Amino acid sequence: MARTLSNMLPLGTLAPNFSLKDSITNNIFSLEELKGNKGTVIMFICNHCPFVIHVNEELVRIANDYRTQGFGFVAISSNDIEKYPQDSPDKMWKTAQKNNYTFPYLFDDTQEVARAYDAACTPDFYLFDAELKLIYRGQLDDSRPGNGIPVNGRDLRQALDAVLRNTKVSEDQKPSIGCNIKWKE
Repeated sequence: MARTLSNMLPLGTLAPNFSLKDSITNNIFSLEELKGNKGTVIMFICNHCPFVIHVNEELVRIANDYRTQGFGFVAISSNDIEKYPQDSPDKMWKTAQKNNYTFPYLFDDTQEVARAYDAACTPDFYLFDAELKLIYRGQLDDSRPGNGIPVNGRDLRQALDAVLRNTKVSEDQKPSIGCNIKWKE
């Protein structure tokens, strides 16, 4: 397992727009259609990464806990599917079904969206406020495959809770660690 750190896009960055196909419904969705009234969580994930597999259940729990409170949730896979066919859209659909994803799971075939977000690893998390300004980026929590720390989504949950309380999200943010995005040559 390669350990790649997220690039930590500067706070305050406006969310780059996108229009991508959802592997679950086959519909094309834009950021504008998926954003939440309170904020929007963008997650760069993939099917095969052990770091993503390790947190899948918590991703669904967080989305279910906060979607009803005005947050939008979007997962994006940007991996090169020629070299990594296990991340292809048909397998994304199967992963979404198996894990009961309640959020769109979009495929970034050109990898332009991952580049626009400066995504580096899976999982990589971004929380944007109601105006689509970046207020959190980094890890879900301190848990990693094999480190014995329970998955609880603490870091992302604290950021989401700060938005709900109308308080500033702490700028003390740790990068995510995961598999590198599989870039095309």
